[in-house]
Amino acid sequence: MRRGIAATALVSALALAATACGGDSDNEGGKKSSGGELSGTVTFWDTSNDAEKATYKAIAESFEKEHKKVDVKYVSVPFGEANAKFKNAAGGNSGAPDVMRTEVAWVADFANLGYLAPLDGTSALDKEADYLKQAAASTKFKGKTYAAPQTIDSLALFYNKKMLKAAGVDVPASFADVKEAAKKVRSKSGKTGLYLRGDDPYFYLPYLYGEGGDLLDTKSKEILVDDAEGAAAFEVMKDLVDSKAAVTDASDGYNNQLNAFKDGDVAMMLDGPWSIEGALAGKQFKDDEDNLGVAAVPAGTARQASPQGGWNLAAYAGSGNLDASYEFIKYMSSAKVQQQTTEKLSLLPTRTSVYSAPTVENNQMVQFFLPAVEKSVQRPWIPEANALFEPIRLEMGKVLSGKATPEQGAKGVGDAYRKLLKGYK
Repeated sequence: MRRGIAATALVSALALAATACGGDSDNEGGKKSSGGELSGTVTFWDTSNDAEKATYKAIAESFEKEHKKVDVKYVSVPFGEANAKFKNAAGGNSGAPDVMRTEVAWVADFANLGYLAPLDGTSALDKEADYLKQAAASTKFKGKTYAAPQTIDSLALFYNKKMLKAAGVDVPASFADVKEAAKKVRSKSGKTGLYLRGDDPYFYLPYLYGEGGDLLDTKSKEILVDDAEGAAAFEVMKDLVDSKAAVTDASDGYNNQLNAFKDGDVAMMLDGPWSIEGALAGKQFKDDEDNLGVAAVPAGTARQASPQGGWNLAAYAGSGNLDASYEFIKYMSSAKVQQQTTEKLSLLPTRTSVYSAPTVENNQMVQFFLPAVEKSVQRPWIPEANALFEPIRLEMGKVLSGKATPEQGAKGVGDAYRKLLKGYK
């Protein structure tokens, strides 16, 4: 799950102008021929990042080798624009893709709006028992399956081995350790210990979980984020910034953080497997891949935990070529393709069988991230899941800039949730 949630709300006004790439109008009713052969066009919106999209484009287009009469129309859609763009296209019945790579939190939202085709009983769902249970959980809504899991991920601590060694510190196991390590890094090199994402609310979650908190209890319909643990999480983040253990930002944090880390301006960052290729392209790691270290997200005062993320593949309910779309989803979520993306991009598979492949089993980055994924916290798989982040973003900015106390920030998020979520207390 490459981060950029906050950008979604900013592009709604631009999204309508960008929907001309949709695929359903190109299909001309393409279906299986009388001989059972698929035909027509499948337009695929891919939301992967710059380091990943060439691989996904090649894999997507290789579907044509197995289905000679199908034309795959690959479209790269920036993650920050994809949610609003799809809603505008699907809601307007014009320009939506046949298949979309969706962030895990989007599935329930899109399904609730009627924009996704149920996949139960279709060829899209192949060998369902092979999927990791926590990955499959994000594909369900009201008893039906609306997507196939493609990748699963979580956050981890990326660190520059040489910088930590030069400072004489071990890999931090807690955020308290991060603060102490940062002092020694600054003393030794003048560099900053940690880059803290102040622009993206997703990165609030490891601090919240670390203090023993959570966003919601969906079973009891209770809001938890404004409990004491929510305020404590803001306090930990604020303290890291105020003590100069961390540097933060209010915008473009993904690129700022990655550039700072790969150039050696910071020793550590919280990030996911989607940034492995980008980090290895930097001057600190390009000629010395072993200098990149990855460890579990540091613990708070209560526990060590990180959010579950990942990507699913969903079919647009209004597609004119659902038969080919189902087969395309089956192909793109297959064990064969998942192994390829792990080998090329070190992304974590959602199929248990893929982890036994030697190239996956021996992939160091997979081994780093797998324990984090196994201990990750599932987010609320509800239609409002993606909307839960904007209140955090707003309050996080106030807290980190000193315009609100941690307690006020947590209360502000809770108040916003009560307006957003009907029936929650």
